[in-house]
Amino acid sequence: MTSWLDHAIWWHVYPLGFTGAQASAPAPGTPPRHRLARLEKWLDYAVELGVSGLQLGPIFASETHGYDTVDHFTIDPRLGDDHDFDQLVRAATDRGLRVVLDGVFNHVGRSFPQFADPGCAHWFRPAAGGGHEVFEGHHSLVRLDHDSPDVLDHVVRVMNHWLGRGAAGWRLDAAYAVPPAFWRQALDRVRPAHPDACFVGEVIHGDYAAYVAASGLDSVTQYELWKAVWSSLNDRNLSELAWALDRHNGFLESFLPLTFVGNHDVTRLASRLDDERHVGHALAVLLTVGGLPSLYYGDEQGFRGVKEERAGGDDAVRPAFPEHPGDLAATGRATYRLHQRLVGLRRRHPWLVRARTTVRDLTNTTAAIEASDGTGHRLVTLLNLGDRPHRFPLGEAGLVVADASARTADPFLVPAHGWAVLRRQPELDRSVK
Repeated sequence: MTSWLDHAIWWHVYPLGFTGAQASAPAPGTPPRHRLARLEKWLDYAVELGVSGLQLGPIFASETHGYDTVDHFTIDPRLGDDHDFDQLVRAATDRGLRVVLDGVFNHVGRSFPQFADPGCAHWFRPAAGGGHEVFEGHHSLVRLDHDSPDVLDHVVRVMNHWLGRGAAGWRLDAAYAVPPAFWRQALDRVRPAHPDACFVGEVIHGDYAAYVAASGLDSVTQYELWKAVWSSLNDRNLSELAWALDRHNGFLESFLPLTFVGNHDVTRLASRLDDERHVGHALAVLLTVGGLPSLYYGDEQGFRGVKEERAGGDDAVRPAFPEHPGDLAATGRATYRLHQRLVGLRRRHPWLVRARTTVRDLTNTTAAIEASDGTGHRLVTLLNLGDRPHRFPLGEAGLVVADASARTADPFLVPAHGWAVLRRQPELDRSVK
C-alpha cells in the first residue's frame, strides 16, 4: 500500500461529459478537440474543495461513452492528444493533485483493431453459441480473454505507458468480471517500475476482502456502504447503516475501501434521497469513516440526475460543467461550502483513513457513530432524521462541536433533521499549539 493513499480524497470527473464532448467518435482524420484543457481551469476549484487528486473517467479513444475503448494508447480525439494529457498532469502536480486513470480492460469496442484481425481471435472470449462474448448483454462491448498471454502483455504495456507519463494509478473498470489472478499477474509486472502507483478495482458485489487478497489490488469500490447510506436515510432505518459500518470495519482489517455517495454509474445523491435535508448526513458519514473517499463532480454543487436503464441513460449523471467555476449557478454555493467544511474536517483528522466505527446510541432515526483509531483519536458523528430535536444520551464531558448542520449550546442536542460531528476538547487544544 503506497503511503500517499493515507491522505487521498478524490474528485471524480467523467471527462467526456464534463467537457461537453460529442456523443460519438469523430470521423477519422478529424483534428483533436483540446477539451482536456478545460479541466485545467477547474484545478484550483478542486484544490479549494480540499481534495488531493483527480479520479478521471475514460480518456482513451473510444466509440461512444469511453467504456468501448478502441485504442488504449491514444487520448480520445474528442478530448485532445498527448500534449493535453501531459499538460493536465503537470498542472495538477503543480497543485499537489495526483491523477488516477480509468482502465477499461475487461472489454473493448468492436472497432478495437485486434477484433478485426483473424490472427488475434485468441484475444477474445468465444461465446458458447458462436461468435464472441459481450459484456452484460451490450453488443458493442466485446469481452477480452484474460487467459490469453497477449491480453496480459497488452494491459501491462498500457499501465506502464501512462504511469510513465505521470498518472498516479488506475481505477480498473468492471474488475469484478475479471479473474483476480489476472490482476495479480499484471501488477507483479507493473509494480516494480511504479511502486507508488495505486490500483483500485470496481467491485459491486461479493467478498471484497477476498478479491483484494487474491488480486493484489490496493482497494475496491465500497458499494455496500454506498447503498446503506442512502437507503437507511430514505427508510429512516439507521440500523441498516449500523450493520454496513460493522461490515466496513471488517474490510478495513485488510484494505482501504474506496468510499463514495455518488459516481458516474448511479443516480445522484440529491436525486436519490427522498429528503434533500439529509445530504449533509450522507456526507458526514462518508467523511468520518475509514477508507478512501471520492466525491463525484457536481454533487458538491447539489446537482440532480437520475440514471436510467436505457441507451443514453447515463447522460443525466454525466453532464457538462461550465467553462469556468465562476459560471456555476449560485444555488450550489451552500452545498459546495458544506463539502469544503467536511473535507476540511477530514484533512484535519488524517487518522480517519483507518478509523473503525462503533455505534454508541441507535434508534431508527438517530445514531451516534464514534470513529477511533485505537490511539486516543476520536470523532463522534450524530445523525437525527426525526422531526423533533434529539438529545443524545452520551453524557461525556470534553466533547465539542467540530461541525454541524446548526449550532446549539448543548453539543449533544441535534435539531430535527440535523447532524453534528463532535471531537474531544484536547484535540482542539493541541491543534492550537
